[in-house]
Amino acid sequence: MSLSPSTSAEQLVQYLERIERLEEEKRALMADIKDIYSEAKATGFDTKTMRQLIKMRAMDKDLLAEQDDLLDTYREAVGLR
Repeated sequence: MSLSPSTSAEQLVQYLERIERLEEEKRALMADIKDIYSEAKATGFDTKTMRQLIKMRAMDKDLLAEQDDLLDTYREAVGLR
């Protein structure tokens, strides 16, 4: 399938505009998330731990359990229990 140069240019511009819109939305969302972390910190929560929990909640439950077991084993091995 061969596209004419004008069609290809139009498609490229459309892709770029869509990406730019999404990048702007992403920036706005990141600012909202930053505000929420600031609010949580102001009320006494540890945001570093909250970020870790967010990552953990997104993980597969079996993988999370496996990592927890391995972490427990390593902590015990180095005397952190």
